[in-house]
Amino acid sequence: MKRAKPLELTGENLTTELFAQITLNRRPVRLAASAKRAMQRSNNFVRKLADNDAVIYGVNTGVGKLSDSRISRDDLRHLQLNIIRSHACGVGEPLDEAETRGVMLLRANVLARGYSGVRPIVVETLLKMLNRNVLPVIPCRGSVGASGDLAPLAHLALVLVGEGEAELEGKQMSGKTAMKRAKIPTLQLEAKEGISLVNGTQVMLALGLLALRRCEILADTADVAGALSLDGLRGTPTAFDPRIHALRPFDGQRLVAKNLMRLIHGSEIRESHRDESKDPRVQDPYTLRCMPQVHGAVRDALAYARRVFEIEMNSVTDNPLIFADGLKGSWVKGLKGKSVSAHQPINPSTHPPILSGGNFHGQPLATALDLMAIAMTQLGGISERRIERLTNSDYSGLPAFLSEHSGLESGFMMAQVTAAALASENKTLAHPASVDSIPTSANKEDYVSMGVTAALKLKQIVRNVETILAIELLAASQAVDFLKPLKPGVGGRAAHRLVRSVSPPLKKDRAMAKDIEAVSQQVASGKFQEMLIVR
Repeated sequence: MKRAKPLELTGENLTTELFAQITLNRRPVRLAASAKRAMQRSNNFVRKLADNDAVIYGVNTGVGKLSDSRISRDDLRHLQLNIIRSHACGVGEPLDEAETRGVMLLRANVLARGYSGVRPIVVETLLKMLNRNVLPVIPCRGSVGASGDLAPLAHLALVLVGEGEAELEGKQMSGKTAMKRAKIPTLQLEAKEGISLVNGTQVMLALGLLALRRCEILADTADVAGALSLDGLRGTPTAFDPRIHALRPFDGQRLVAKNLMRLIHGSEIRESHRDESKDPRVQDPYTLRCMPQVHGAVRDALAYARRVFEIEMNSVTDNPLIFADGLKGSWVKGLKGKSVSAHQPINPSTHPPILSGGNFHGQPLATALDLMAIAMTQLGGISERRIERLTNSDYSGLPAFLSEHSGLESGFMMAQVTAAALASENKTLAHPASVDSIPTSANKEDYVSMGVTAALKLKQIVRNVETILAIELLAASQAVDFLKPLKPGVGGRAAHRLVRSVSPPLKKDRAMAKDIEAVSQQVASGKFQEMLIVR
């Protein structure tokens, strides 16, 4: 993406596709002229209010429980610097490159809307850092998800003023050194700029958007793995008949049934047991028969999360908000010393509405992230049950543990155990974080979302499901090898070829950790997902 045309950031034009281009492929970004005008208009109001000694939260007052403390005009700049210094209390491993770039992009996009009162140079500096890949070191833990992701965002903000730590060209250094080497001037923060840099949901959103991309890959991969397992277990596609799903028309369910019918098409294995006189089985187990219902519910959950994230990407999550459009310059008159707050409203026809609200609260995102965690846990759970069925000779009709010399050799015995361990770990991680509020800031912030906690748990669940599906693909490939010369369906053949390109058949026991990792990488890269693309 180095030669790609820069995206003109307006604060309203981000999509999941553009987010991926910028965070993963380093597409350059610049501030749109329209956004710059909106930001400047908003900033002009803030400066005039501050010069006139109007009382504005976070501009000339303390923050959180300290909002009743008035700050003198001489200390306004110091207040903004103190906000980001004092809030930089994050702990834990740093966000990775894509996550950090995502946070930077999303924070710039919020400020570009022109409702935060900061100067355009703040966003322009963020975008220079993004384009030159100056990555603030942002510890992943310390946010409760309201007032946004304060602690991690403060670590981002520190680098803008030449403090904190940053990574440049793979090396960690002081924020001041990184900015100097990248030839980016650091900032002296003006009124409201410190609080505007830390107030918002951009950490949980960046993590959620990156996880969503991986989850959607896994949803497609699960259909491919399930189709291969269906052939390996000599199942029937009857349960995927579109007439069944027309009577319960959930979008995800219908799509999965359609996918499975396509993937199983042309299966010689299926044709070999179509004769009911030779195959007395009446119905397949739920792990095969109910794939449309289970995989489909996962897809519907991801669709809901996608909608939430797409709304949040172009939303304003700052506080307080500056509504400066269309107001006259005379609004300052008579305002000296008055409080601009929700409890002492000022006539919006003569004065700019500066409104304190709660758009920084991460509850919509936290709920969506928890739903994704539950959905991914379900996807991994049903996959693990198919692995068990593939390896259990009591049900599969295949050699025990898919070994040619079972007893002497253990075959896939421990691979199934690994999948079971990961599936059970997911069940613990899937406990929702969004219902576990804890009061902060002397009970001023008395109900919080825990959105970043939800996102971090989801990240581990996704990793686990990538591995579980890799084990299923390995086991299902071994199963269809036992059924040769019969071939699986078109989708199964493609999946089997991809598995075998990185993992040979298990002819005798070997350490399978490398095989699992190799197929996991193919899963994560979207190679199996590509088999569902209609060409």
